[in-house]
This record gives sequence, C-alpha cells and structure tokens, in this order.
Amino acid sequence: MTLHVDISVTKRDVQATLDVAPGETVAIVGPNGSGKSTLLASVAGIVRPDGGSVTLDGTVLFEHATGTWRPPHDRGTALLAQDPLLFPHLDALDNVAFGPRSAGLSRGQARTTASHWLAEVDVSDLAHRKPSQLSGGQAQRVAIARALAADPRLLLLDEPMAALDITVVPAMRQLLKRVLADRSAIIVTHDVLDALLLADRVVVMEHGRIVEHGPTQDVLSRPRSTFAAGIAGLNLARGLSDAGGVVTASGLRIAGLEHGPDIRPSAAAVAVFSPSAVSVHRERPHGSPRNVIRAVVRGSSPTALKSGYGPTRSALTSPRRLSPSST
Repeated sequence: MTLHVDISVTKRDVQATLDVAPGETVAIVGPNGSGKSTLLASVAGIVRPDGGSVTLDGTVLFEHATGTWRPPHDRGTALLAQDPLLFPHLDALDNVAFGPRSAGLSRGQARTTASHWLAEVDVSDLAHRKPSQLSGGQAQRVAIARALAADPRLLLLDEPMAALDITVVPAMRQLLKRVLADRSAIIVTHDVLDALLLADRVVVMEHGRIVEHGPTQDVLSRPRSTFAAGIAGLNLARGLSDAGGVVTASGLRIAGLEHGPDIRPSAAAVAVFSPSAVSVHRERPHGSPRNVIRAVVRGSSPTALKSGYGPTRSALTSPRRLSPSST
C-alpha cells in the first residue's frame, strides 16, 4: 500500500504533501488547529480539498484537475476516531460484521469475520452486548475490530485514545501496536508515547503546513520545530549559527554546541537542550559553564519525570552545559 497526498484546503488554510510507504505507520502531531485532522479527513473522503490529489496504490481517490472523487466507502480506508460511533441498535458482533456484509459477504461469512476480529482485540465475550452496555475502552476495542474487519488498505486513526480513561490507554496502545505491525496507517495524536510506540515516522504540522518530518527517534531526539521540542521535553532556541554557537534574534548567544554536519556559518539553526542541562544559581557560578545568563525566575511548577525516553541531542545543535536558565 502506497499513499501519496498533495492537497490544499483553502478555508482551513491547509497545504500539505505526505507519502506513506507500504506497512508504514506515520504519526501526525501538532498543536490544535494545525490541520492534522483536516489532512486525515481529506484522505478519508470526509473533506473535499480545493486543490491537489490523493492516490492510494495507484488508484486516484481525489484529483482536482480532473474532477475525480471517490466517496469514503469506496476508498479502501477505515477511519477510527476518539468516539467509537458504534451503531446503537446493533450488538458488538453485528457492528463489526457491518463492513464485511456491506462488501458483499453473506451474513454467516460476515459474522465469522467479525468473530475473528473480536477475538483479536480480546472482546469475544462482549459479542452480544449493545454499545450502551460497553465501557469506553470496550467500545473502542469493538470500533478497532470493526475498522479492521473491513480489511482496509489504509487505517486512519484520529486521536483514538483521547476519550479513554487513563487506566485503559496502555492496554489500548499495546493492542494498536500489535494490529498495526503488518499494515499501513496514519495516526493523529497529541501524545508523544503514541508516536514513540506506534509510529515509524513522525510528521509535525503547524499553521496548516508540515514543518518537520522524519523517523520517530530522529524527530523526537533532534527536533527542528518548537512543537516537536515541546512534546519531547526539550528546550529550543532559534537563531543563526555562529562558530560553535547560536545567536538568537534578541542577541543572546548560546555557546558550547555540537554542530550537525549540515550547519553553515550564519545559517538558520536551532539550539536544542534538555532541561537537565540547565542549572539555576542565586550567585554567578564559577567553573565550567559555557553559558551564564542573567534572568529573573517568575514562577515554577512541579513536573513529573518522564520514563523510558530522555533525548539530549538535536538535529542541529546541542549545548553540553547551560547555566543558569533564562525565562
């Protein structure tokens, strides 16, 4: 399965080009209103772009120049949102059987397929319950089974865990990791753990544009965008490269950096550093710090320690020491 997207949506000021390789899971991250869901909806056929094209395995799903438009049910995609949107009058088994039945299978064949996918998501015992009898986590598992039972060429997930209780999310994440292992998918998320555990590649969107993309580990350990640095728990300062440092627009120079191979003198660059590289002193420190910045601390708040991931290097530069911090 190969997906190529090159679309513009004028009203929402979204312009984006995206490719997804066979068997690849791509995570789209970005602040609210950045265009993530618009991009996903354009692939699913819920939003009709004002320009460009969408192609899946050589089949044109949308092309503005020729007026080509395939309806959502004829695209070979399945969309899973944070709301399961199960049919309230059908039990779990028939909800999952709906896709295969619509594709032309007999009722018996469709139910056999549905039973298989309910077992895959570990809710076989809920087959004859109505949606009103399911918890949020159970309903979302049924919704995943329904999406997979339709045998989509591409699975689209729009914040699928946003509405779940925090105690349910880890199990759901492991489930998605298992079912996405052998298929192509795009997942829109705000959670860095979703990207880390589920995605081969991360795409960062800001203001309707893709501002950064690359392998998940590279983007989250060596970010080039403010949003990516934020979700990775890193600090980022923009400026121009200057002989082992970065000079910001305000004239602040951050020195003692490890330069990436693509950095040229006076080129636009970012300095990315971990909060653990910053110390705060009441008096000017002595010794090894390469950067000493006078600042006023206006407030502080406790922050939970992250586990399992603590990037310290950037795509462009990384201070070895920085003391104290500025606000």
